[in-house]
Amino acid sequence: MKPLLLLGGVLALFLLGACKSKKKILTGDEPVVIEEFIDFFDEVKLPLQLSDTSLIKPATDSLLINQKIFSQFVADTVLTRHFGKAAKPKIYPAGKATVKDAETYLLIKAFTPAKKIAFVLAFDKTKKFVASLPLIIADKDVVTTQLAAIDSRFTITTNLQRKTPDAQLLYRKNAYVFNSEGVFTLILTESNDVAAIRNVLINPLDTLARKNKWSGDYMQDKNNLVSLRDGKTSAEYLVFVHFEKDKGACKGELKGKAKMNGTNKAVFAEQSDPCLLEFNFTPGSVTLKEAGACGSHRDIKCFFEGSFARKKAPKPARKK
Repeated sequence: MKPLLLLGGVLALFLLGACKSKKKILTGDEPVVIEEFIDFFDEVKLPLQLSDTSLIKPATDSLLINQKIFSQFVADTVLTRHFGKAAKPKIYPAGKATVKDAETYLLIKAFTPAKKIAFVLAFDKTKKFVASLPLIIADKDVVTTQLAAIDSRFTITTNLQRKTPDAQLLYRKNAYVFNSEGVFTLILTESNDVAAIRNVLINPLDTLARKNKWSGDYMQDKNNLVSLRDGKTSAEYLVFVHFEKDKGACKGELKGKAKMNGTNKAVFAEQSDPCLLEFNFTPGSVTLKEAGACGSHRDIKCFFEGSFARKKAPKPARKK
């Protein structure tokens, strides 16, 4: 065989192998099958650990997964429950872990300007999507750290750590497994946070200034709270809202800024967040009304609404 012909044959075989190993690009609208979708994710070695600091958007969008393609294989509620129906988060692959002759786990990172979340998606042995679990929902709280891990036995753990003013490190750890029914099951809860164990609600705004007219705490009970503190101006408030309904089966929580919209009305409306929440004040109460899509801040079957009575501000301690 001539050397040139031999070289041409080797080159052809090399190019054929390269074409077969090349992954399907998921940024466009081209038809994609489930095998190509799963193959797009790189296999990761277990154990694997993620942190909230790892939720960094890639420098380029070459790994971006088109939402239309993503929705072809994954239920829409995975994203809409956390981001709202109007939001269009950018989705990127973060890895893949496969159980031989069983399920496959895909890790994704989803971003909007207002929110960053890491998920694990479970596909059964027929490559059908069956369940999802949020691993990390990043926040702007500088005193908390969020960690998630998958060990070699495919046990998934999430860990929320919080530093107290006296430098104690408190944590709340949950462990999950994917069971034969096709759902992620909580198998362990562990914490050294006494307040969390006793189900005591912690108000992150508690120590901030409350000199503005409507600043203060408004409550229904210990687990249903609207807290407002002074913003940069008298027309701006820092807001923390937490509610629990149906004996804790339906929860909602929101933290951000609200601006006055009249003498006794304020509105929570942040850029890139579809949620719109109205506050109506009287001297002794505040009433909430959800006027926009706040689904990313609450469970599906409950809403930010109702009247909360104003709690008397604590008297400053007398100096001896």
